[in-house]
Amino acid sequence: MRTSDFDYELPPELIAQEPAAERDGCRLLVMDRADGALEDRIFRDIVEYLHPGDLLVANETRVMPARLLGAKRGTGGAAEVFLLRPHGTPTDNHSACWEVLVRPGKRLKPGTGAVVDFTDAHGNVALSAEIVDWAHPARDGGEGGCGNGAGEGGSAAGGGAGGPGQRGERVARLTTPLPSLDEALHAVGHTPLPPYIKDYAGDEELYQTVYARRESSAAAPTAGLHFTPQLIDRLKDNGVRWETVELEVGLDTFRIVDEDDPRRHAIHTEFYTVPQRTVDAVAETRERGGRVVAVGTTSVRSLESAWDAQAGGGAGALRAREREATSLYILPGYQFHVVDALVTNFHVPKSTLMMLVSAFSSRENVMAAYRHAIKERYRLLSFGDAMFIH
Repeated sequence: MRTSDFDYELPPELIAQEPAAERDGCRLLVMDRADGALEDRIFRDIVEYLHPGDLLVANETRVMPARLLGAKRGTGGAAEVFLLRPHGTPTDNHSACWEVLVRPGKRLKPGTGAVVDFTDAHGNVALSAEIVDWAHPARDGGEGGCGNGAGEGGSAAGGGAGGPGQRGERVARLTTPLPSLDEALHAVGHTPLPPYIKDYAGDEELYQTVYARRESSAAAPTAGLHFTPQLIDRLKDNGVRWETVELEVGLDTFRIVDEDDPRRHAIHTEFYTVPQRTVDAVAETRERGGRVVAVGTTSVRSLESAWDAQAGGGAGALRAREREATSLYILPGYQFHVVDALVTNFHVPKSTLMMLVSAFSSRENVMAAYRHAIKERYRLLSFGDAMFIH
């Protein structure tokens, strides 16, 4: 198995730059998981493929206003800070540490006293970010304090053991004069869009699912963007059950695999929750002969991460989880324990998501489906059309 096995030529003109005029009016490519047979439909037609007794499981996370555009204190130079995940436990409502990406990286190094200020619509500084440390791979769980500006066991330049993260992530101390950091982030932050979406000036709410709840992700679980309240109600009226999980989507969603051997790639840790009601719903669906249908790859990873292979005397069982860490990496050959069908978007070449959907069917079936989608001029990636693999 090679990373190049999951590559395809992505025509730039097919990368959707805005959402469909109607969420459920986009195109839907239906694929038989076993033999790869394809049908071209409209997304709302999914009601014809979901049956009474089936269970839809969606990731209800909401995208944070994680993209912060400001100015470096002292020089006024433009700077960007992108929030990835909390680092440690906040001490109060006015201050917290986050792992971040920054731009320009050379001017925002730990140990230099670099601070970026962010102003609200009235020109007042509502939030500041001091770059205090490198983010260390060993601290994926976000434990520990803000650091001392030089990195534990390393230097400000990132040398030595425990140096900077693989991709240059830093730790920033966020502070605000407003009543809370949440209020400050909503005063100055922007919803982050994938880097392949250029100059989108539409409603940022269209990059949120209609059922999104707690803000905890750096990117949207985009397979769910196609559902409307009316479509969800119609499915429920037809006897299809709806439950949720939560996975805090990180930027690894957008990254391709760099290694020639995909098995050498490591996925960054993300946090997920599978509530007891969803566990019970899966069990009841199984008892009644229904299918568990994951809405998006993040729902797949949540459900499969919650599978306990040692439960039930070794037979395995799904277990409730409360914000536990997962770095589950699904490659062809993986045995799915929970998910029977999948709603998903079209993914970036050579990404871990291409590998996941290939594992769910086969690489040959998935690559043939992508060739068909490109020939038929489907709109691809986050704002694009959808697939239903069953």
